[in-house]
Amino acid sequence: MPQIRFTLREYQKNIVETAKNKNTLVVLPTGLGKTKIAIALAIERLNKFPESQILMCSPTRPLSNQIKNEFLDSTSIDESKIILLTGMISPKKRTDLYKKSKIIVATPQTIAKDLENKRINLENFSLLVLDEAHRSRMKYANTIVTQSYMKQSQFPRILALTASPGSTKEKINEIKENLFIEAIELRDEESKDVKQYIQKKNIELIEVELPKEFLEIHALLSEVYKKRLKQLKEFGLTKPLSIINKRDLLDFQNYLFSEAKSGNRASYYGVSLTAAAIKLSHALELLETQGLSSFSKFLKKLETETSKASKNINQEPQTKKAKQLLEKLQEKDLDHPKLTKLAEIIKTELKNNINSKIIIFANFRDTVKNIVKELDKIPEASPVELIGQKEGITQKKQLETIKQFEEGKYNIIVGTQITEEGLDLKGGLSIAIFFDQAASAIRKIQRTGRVGRLEAGKIIHLITKGTRDQGYFWKSHKDVKKMKNIISRMKTKLDKQTTL
Repeated sequence: MPQIRFTLREYQKNIVETAKNKNTLVVLPTGLGKTKIAIALAIERLNKFPESQILMCSPTRPLSNQIKNEFLDSTSIDESKIILLTGMISPKKRTDLYKKSKIIVATPQTIAKDLENKRINLENFSLLVLDEAHRSRMKYANTIVTQSYMKQSQFPRILALTASPGSTKEKINEIKENLFIEAIELRDEESKDVKQYIQKKNIELIEVELPKEFLEIHALLSEVYKKRLKQLKEFGLTKPLSIINKRDLLDFQNYLFSEAKSGNRASYYGVSLTAAAIKLSHALELLETQGLSSFSKFLKKLETETSKASKNINQEPQTKKAKQLLEKLQEKDLDHPKLTKLAEIIKTELKNNINSKIIIFANFRDTVKNIVKELDKIPEASPVELIGQKEGITQKKQLETIKQFEEGKYNIIVGTQITEEGLDLKGGLSIAIFFDQAASAIRKIQRTGRVGRLEAGKIIHLITKGTRDQGYFWKSHKDVKKMKNIISRMKTKLDKQTTL
C-alpha cells in the first residue's frame, strides 16, 4: 500500500478528513502546504481504490514540475508511476503514459485537449486535484476537465486548492458551481490551528513622488483623456469622470459594440472614442507607475497604429507637446523615482545581508527588463528576469532560471505574473518587493505568500503618491477582507446544509 513520507499538521489532517467525503475547496495561505494535503488525499484514494489513478492539474509547467517532484519526495510510489505530462510530449506518447501511470501531473490545457481528441478517459481516476483553482471560471480548461471528470469517473472526488478564489460573491460562487464543490475549508493567518506555522512578515510602504517634469506630461495627456470622457457622456456614460477606470471603459465599449450591431451607426464613433480613452488611460498608468521607457515605447507604438482612435490621439496638440517634453527628459537620462528608490533598497539589503534572496514583482515585461538593467549596476546584485511563455520565454528556460536562482547563481529574481502563482523556491525568500501594485486580491495574496515560508520575511510596497499605485494598493487590501467574509459566509451555509 502506498504511504506518505511526512507528518500532516493538525489543520492539514482536518482538511483531509473533510476532503475524503466531499468535493472540497481549500482556501489556505501560500506556504502552508496545500500540495501536502493533495498528496495525503491522493494516497488515501489509492488505498481505497487500489487500481485507480490520480490526476492533478496545475496551470504551468514549472508549477507542474514542482508538484511532480513533491510527489516523488513525499510518497512511496515508484517514480516511474509519477509523471509530468504537458503539451510538449507527443500525443501518441501521452496516450501510452496515461495507461502506465498512477499519478499524473499535467496542465489542464493538455488534459482538455486530450479529452477533446479522445486520447484519455477519466473513468478510472479516483481523484482530481485542481491547483490554483481560482482559474476555474467560464469555459477555462479547469472547468472543461472537471465537467468531463464528473461524467466519466466511477468514483469521483475533487479537491480544489487556492490561496484566494476571488473577491466577489459571483466569482467565488462560479468556481464553486464549476467544480461541484460540496464543502469549503478556509484558513487564514489568524486561524487557531495555523498561527503557530506562520512566519512573521514585516510590511513596509515606501512612497515616492512624481517629479514636476513627469507631472507636466501627465497634465497634458490628462487633458486629451478627459476630452474623450466628456464626449462619451453624450453616448450615455453616466459615471462621474473623476472615478471612471479601465474596467468601466471596457464595459462601456462592449455596450457600444452591441448598440452598433443593433443598427445604431452613431455608436461606432463612441466605440472609437472609448478605444482612445482606454489607450490614454494605459499611457497615464505607465507614466505614473512604470517609468519613461515603458511610457515612451507605448507612445511610439501608438504612432504606428492606423486606427482612428490612435490617429486622433497623435494629432492632439497636447500629445505633441507631451512627446517634446518626454524627449527632453530622456536626454537628461531621467526615469521614474521608483527605480532609483529600488536600487537604494537593494544596496541596503545586500549590505546588511549578502545572502539575501529577493523577489521583485512588476506588471509589465518592459519594466522587468528595466529593473534588471538598473540592478545590474550594483556590484553585489545578480538579478535575473522570469517572465511567461506569452512574453517570449520557453518553459524550459523558466525551469532553468528557477534552478539557477535556487542554486545561488542569482540573488534577485524579477518577474511578471508567472512569479506570483505557487512557485516554492528552495531555500526560501527573505524579501519581496512590489515595484507596482496589483488591484486584484488574488494577486496581492499570491505575491505576499512568496516570502516568510521558512523564516521571517519582509514585504516592501513601492507606491507613487497620488497615482493608481495608491488606489490599487488600497483596493486590493479591501478586497482581501471582503473575500474572507464572503467565503466564511459561504462555508457556514454549506455546513448548515450538511447538518440538516
